[in-house]
Amino acid sequence: MEAQLNSTLRKILLVLSCFMLAIGNCGGPIIMRLYFVKGGKRIWLSSWLETGGWPITFIPLTISYFHRRKTEGPNTKLIQMKCPVFIATAVIGLLTGLDDYLYAYGFARLPVSTATIIVATHLGFTAFFAFLLVKQKFTAYSVNAIVLLSVGSGVLAMHTSSDRPKGESTKLYVLGFIMTLAAAALYGLVLPMVELMYIKAKQAITYTLLLEINLVMCFFATVFCTVGMLVNRDFQAMPREAKAYELGEAKYYVVVTWNAIIWQFFFLGVIGVIFCASSLLSAIIIASLLPVTGAIAVVAFDEKFPPEKGVALFLSLWGFVSYFYGAIKHKRLKEEIEDHKINQSQATEMSPIVAP
Repeated sequence: MEAQLNSTLRKILLVLSCFMLAIGNCGGPIIMRLYFVKGGKRIWLSSWLETGGWPITFIPLTISYFHRRKTEGPNTKLIQMKCPVFIATAVIGLLTGLDDYLYAYGFARLPVSTATIIVATHLGFTAFFAFLLVKQKFTAYSVNAIVLLSVGSGVLAMHTSSDRPKGESTKLYVLGFIMTLAAAALYGLVLPMVELMYIKAKQAITYTLLLEINLVMCFFATVFCTVGMLVNRDFQAMPREAKAYELGEAKYYVVVTWNAIIWQFFFLGVIGVIFCASSLLSAIIIASLLPVTGAIAVVAFDEKFPPEKGVALFLSLWGFVSYFYGAIKHKRLKEEIEDHKINQSQATEMSPIVAP
C-alpha cells in the first residue's frame, strides 16, 4: 500500500478510510459518554481506551508488509521508521496521552453535544501553533474562523447552567468545560508538531510510515495513561465498577472493548484519508460530522439542546467553512504560482539564443 498503489486500490482504501473515520469520529464520543452515563467513573481508564487499541494497527501493517514484499522482493524492510522520527513520535505520543486525559475528563462532566463544540476550537489553536512552529501565515479566513470559534465557545461559557447534566455540580461542570478547552488547545499544538516532524523527517511519507507513526504514538499515549491508571488503582476498581454498572457486568466489558476499537477506527481513518487524499479532506470530514455527533447524543442521551447551543454550533460550522475555504483558495493559488514558474522556465529553455 505504498506510493505505487494503483488507482482502484487507492479509491477502495479512501472509501474504507472515510467510513472508518466517520464511525470513529461519531462513535468515539458517544460510546465514551455512554460509559460515564451508565455508571462509569474511571477517567484514567476512559483516557487509556482512546489509544489502548493500538495493537489493531498491526493488522494493516502486516497487510502492507506482504503487499510491499510482492513488489520489492525478500529485501523488503520490516520497519521504515528512522530513529529521529521514532523519538519525535514518542514525545508526541506522551502529549497525546495527556490530551486523552483532558478529553476524557471533559466528556465525563459535559454533554456530548456541548463537548464536541468546545473541542472544535482546536482549529483556532492549530492555526496559532502552526504559525509559531511551521511558519504558516494567518489569512483573513483563518482569523475569521478563530473569532467565530472563540465567540461560539463564549456563548456556551455564558450559559453553563442551561444544559448541565442532572446531579452535576456547577463547579464540576465548569471544570469539565475548562479541561475540554485545554484538550482542544493541546490537540491544536500536537497537529503542527506532527506536521513539523514530517518536514524534518527527511524520508518519504508512505502509508506504512504513517501506520508506524500511529502505532508508536498510540503506544506511548497508552503508556502515559497506564501510569495514571496504576496510581489511581483503576485496574483493581474495574471488577467492582463492572458489577455495579447499570447495563450489567457483561455489557460493561462490551462498552469498554468497543470504546478502544472505535477510537482506533478514528486514527486509522485519518491516516488513510491523509495518504489517499489530503489532511484538509480529513479535517473537512471531521468538521462536517460535528452536527451528526451532536444529534446522535441528543437522541441517545436525551441531552438538552437550548438555543445558545444551536448558535454556538452554527458559529463553529461557519468558522470551519471559512477556514477550509481559505485553505483551499490558498492551495489553488500556490499551485497556480508553481505552474506559472514551470511555464516560464520551459519558455526560457526553448527560447533561441541570439548571438551578440
